[in-house]
Amino acid sequence: MHMSEQKKYHLLKEVWGYSSFRLHQSEIIDLVVSGKDALVIMPTGGGKSMCYQLPALMMEGTAVVISPLIALMNDQVSALKMSGVAVEAYHSNIDRSGLENIERRLLSGALKLIYVSPERANTPEFANLLSRIQLSLVAIDEAHCVSVWGNDFRPDYILLHHLRDRFQDVPFIALTATADGATQEDICKQLHLNAPQRFVSSFERKNIAVEARPAEKRYQQVRDFIVRQRKGSGIIYCLSRKETERLSEKLRAVGLNCDFYHAGMDAEDRNRVQKAFQDDEIQFICATIAFGMGIDKSNIRWIIHYSMPKNLEGYYQEIGRAGRDGEPAFALLFYSYADYGMLRKFIDDSNAEETFKTVQYAKLARMWEYASAYECRTNIVLSYFGEYRSSPCGYCDNCTHPPKYKDGKVLAQKALSAMIRCNENLTLNLLIDVLRGSFKEEIVQSGYDKIKTFGTGRDIAFLNWKVYITQMINQGLIRIDYTDGFRLRTTPLSNEVLFGDKKVTLVEFVLDAEAPKKQKLPTKKEVFEEGLLQQLKDWRIRTAREKGVPAFVIFSDKVLENIVEGRPLNQGDLLEIEGIGKAKLEQYGDDVLEIVRGFVTGKDNTMKVKGATYIETFRLYQEGRSPEEIAQERNIQPTTIYSHLAYLYTKGEKIDLTRYVSQEEVETIEKAWIKTGKKMELAAVAEFLNTPIAYHKIRLALAILMKRA
Repeated sequence: MHMSEQKKYHLLKEVWGYSSFRLHQSEIIDLVVSGKDALVIMPTGGGKSMCYQLPALMMEGTAVVISPLIALMNDQVSALKMSGVAVEAYHSNIDRSGLENIERRLLSGALKLIYVSPERANTPEFANLLSRIQLSLVAIDEAHCVSVWGNDFRPDYILLHHLRDRFQDVPFIALTATADGATQEDICKQLHLNAPQRFVSSFERKNIAVEARPAEKRYQQVRDFIVRQRKGSGIIYCLSRKETERLSEKLRAVGLNCDFYHAGMDAEDRNRVQKAFQDDEIQFICATIAFGMGIDKSNIRWIIHYSMPKNLEGYYQEIGRAGRDGEPAFALLFYSYADYGMLRKFIDDSNAEETFKTVQYAKLARMWEYASAYECRTNIVLSYFGEYRSSPCGYCDNCTHPPKYKDGKVLAQKALSAMIRCNENLTLNLLIDVLRGSFKEEIVQSGYDKIKTFGTGRDIAFLNWKVYITQMINQGLIRIDYTDGFRLRTTPLSNEVLFGDKKVTLVEFVLDAEAPKKQKLPTKKEVFEEGLLQQLKDWRIRTAREKGVPAFVIFSDKVLENIVEGRPLNQGDLLEIEGIGKAKLEQYGDDVLEIVRGFVTGKDNTMKVKGATYIETFRLYQEGRSPEEIAQERNIQPTTIYSHLAYLYTKGEKIDLTRYVSQEEVETIEKAWIKTGKKMELAAVAEFLNTPIAYHKIRLALAILMKRA
């Protein structure tokens, strides 16, 4: 293996605790280290940050990371510091003396990375500061913000090309989670990237099961869903600030642990809610899209869109905040024509250029197509982002529960007939009221109760009619006149349904009422794992509070789950756990082992755990007992205790084996061991000894020799 390749894998294990890279990461790192530009499109949780953090540690000098949110910067910086990396954030929330101290460290070459906002990165002072240091690379995170075709355009991002122009010999890497082809082109163009190599990971998120439902009785559906969840963090995205507050209040009133978040709150309240959510003190948040980009929380299990988003990019970024740890997650989307109409009005009323508005209308139309589709939803998203596939994904709602179709011609004829007889003057809800025979004042005053089709659809529930008419609109049989109070109008296809032989197929609508599942008694293994995981989480929260950082910065849920699964009982085992690097081992290894050992050997644990017998021996050894005393107390042979001590020593525990075997004996045993061809067999070594030595001493000597090797 080449030296740089060795260094790459060494850093991966030592700093982050991983032994292998994810898709594209290794290739991107090599490209950046070689001094070339890159555009990286990688899903949330796919490991984008590794693509610039690891090269920064491999290369000479300091890397600059441009990130749009202070909260996100601070979290990434805290996590890197915990892993022993020299890094700082440089932003407006730091006082002058703090900034000056960072500048001194930067100029002295003490920092490997510095995080900065685009606003500060664009100042002449910062550019001059960079010209006085050895700049290794520049990473621009959330790069879609540079493009007017992206879903979160920020003018400050456009000016970043000045940095690219000034530092021509420095590699630039632009990264984002979602960008269609037009946005990718625009990112490269606006940032003046130098022949960038593009790395576009698949947009498919196989661990996130997606579902879309008509927004009927959505509060009831959301409440029931969360009650069934019991555990697991989540976010409910709402369209307005008032809706976040209203929904949060209703859900709290039924005993659910939540809060709200939006840009209209003062900074102190926003920080309080965000911190409580990150520390698992609040189970879920009702929020506007102002909440999310700054959340680096790996254990979000579900995302609900209470209202339909304005485009697929935003939707896909938002659901990507669930399941960042790769574990199963769920995304539920509610949609309605009311949401669609409101979003369309936002575009109508904006001061944007007509070209921009046209693109936004098209993006909104694709979002509606996705929400109301009855074919594989994943394939709709993939085709939107330039991936094409016809085989079903197998995990969206339309694949797992294929819709049931029915002949809808008679229903369509009833709806169209009522519309025409009422002079095409009905909104969607009013049309349903006419079909169901409602004697509302508006209907009676207008004389709609006298038409022939009044009440001909009373056998169908209001919700079902709403879904069926929505499908008719999607099929082009009916249109909505957005310029005239959202009244329903006929189309060229309407007459073919009324008087021709055009077939109409509708999807049956059933509002799921999931029956409560019978509670199964947990197994011993499940009781053990849940109990140990809870103890580790409690310790993590205490530690995070002491250090003033989010809980995931200590260890992610995934790492805690790896610990529970691996059940490490010594330092060597702990270092083998994915996600635990050298710095984390030194800081928290003793605490974690104390928790695992205490739980495994505790009187409440009824499950046998491999290796527990070694820990019992170690506990008594730490109390100062001799091997013979330990053997007597545990009612086992002293030779077994010596083998325990030898094993624990090889696993990195602090055990002084020289108390039981002398240096002279070790040297004698080593010579015999070499003669055997370094066989780890006690009998084979004993055969080559001129003077007999007890087998337990041979075992101890071999442990010492193995540790030296």
